[in-house]
Amino acid sequence: MSNETTLVLIKPDALARGLAGAVLTRLEQLGLDLVGAKVMRVSRQLAEEHYKALRAKPFFNDLIRHLRGELHGVDYVLAFVYAGPGAIAKVRALAGATNPEQAELMSLRGSLGRMTTKGIMENVLHASSDAQEAECEIPLWFRPEELLAPLSTR
Repeated sequence: MSNETTLVLIKPDALARGLAGAVLTRLEQLGLDLVGAKVMRVSRQLAEEHYKALRAKPFFNDLIRHLRGELHGVDYVLAFVYAGPGAIAKVRALAGATNPEQAELMSLRGSLGRMTTKGIMENVLHASSDAQEAECEIPLWFRPEELLAPLSTR
């Protein structure tokens, strides 16, 4: 298994509910190296670039508002880059399915995510889905000098 890097964003819904520590504890247990970390406010431009593949979806604007914290009263995210053998698959398995109602109960989204009574999906975190996505996403959120290891997704 090759050494990979992957992006993880702890979203405003998790931060509003005080779940950052729980998410980080579970990520730490994967045994990956933390090579980048920061607290960031998310500009509309960054959010739109991050989710550009979903631009045509009817929920695109809500997705942007969610990532920017407009739906939860927390206007920042915690951004991380993890590295190690099989990092992308390990983090994705821990994250679980995007929809918390469809995620394995022991995954982060299955155990911490929820659908609100207003119909807002709170899925706690973003994790790169594959090597190509990680390769595009990490440079959006981190400059090379902000990382303790070089970008490697393959």
